[in-house]
Amino acid sequence: MELPLIVGVDGSDSSLLAVDWAVDEAARLGLPLRLVHASKWERYEGAASPGTVDRPSAQAMAQNIVGSAAERARRRNPGVPVSAELLADEAVDALLRAGHNASALVTGARGRGGLKGVLLGSVGLGVAARATCPVIVVRGDKAALEGAHERILFGVGEADTCGEAVRFAFREAAARKSTLDAVRAWRCPAHVSMGRPPPAGEAERYHEERASALLDAALQDAETEHPGVEVRRTTVEGPARKILLHRSAAADLVIIGARRRHGYFGLQLGRVGHTLPHHADCPVAIVPQRD
Repeated sequence: MELPLIVGVDGSDSSLLAVDWAVDEAARLGLPLRLVHASKWERYEGAASPGTVDRPSAQAMAQNIVGSAAERARRRNPGVPVSAELLADEAVDALLRAGHNASALVTGARGRGGLKGVLLGSVGLGVAARATCPVIVVRGDKAALEGAHERILFGVGEADTCGEAVRFAFREAAARKSTLDAVRAWRCPAHVSMGRPPPAGEAERYHEERASALLDAALQDAETEHPGVEVRRTTVEGPARKILLHRSAAADLVIIGARRRHGYFGLQLGRVGHTLPHHADCPVAIVPQRD
């Protein structure tokens, strides 16, 4: 049985957009959908003083949040199997544990408690930086959320970070019948460490050719497995985070890999992984690669 697509819901507008996106994604991939709301409601039960005006308990409010999200998902696509679960735990911890038995985790870009000017909520950041399964942060304009561009953007990183991401990217492109734009950024060092400076243009040519070779090597096996996916290769000089951010405006999903170091519990996101979930113009998928 396929592992479910899991969505973290908290009642915010952002999480409801994530539910809508996840329903469509589950339908494309033929996956069940599981909605999870985590709340430490037992901390607040019984806190009201005798004689105070009755009000919904924290647990009842949590049940309403997850129940409303489940009803929304079923209305959007009755054909997608939907389940809902209420967990008495901190949101990040609950979602990270749920991710051990998920095809992917989906979160909104901002939570209910997000401060003005904070572009990615603490739950989304914590999950994206530590999950052992792919994490999709749902953000972007209407065209991207509806898949109108018919284009998947894939930032091809180093070999030790992108193996799982390559497979994820081709699966998405095949399911959506979209073009896969595979982009490899490269930089020419400002200084040559030894010997005399190379002739004009030689260093740039070397680094560009190396980027192209790495791009071909990364995609080769997946292209063979998915002959129907149209792939456009691009090598671009410049910082990867700026290049992918710019190109996200014409994509329905941007995908990057992330290395997960065994036994390390801190945030495991590089510059690209921090930038895109905060600023991209489309949903962002971060796909972990284990050591």
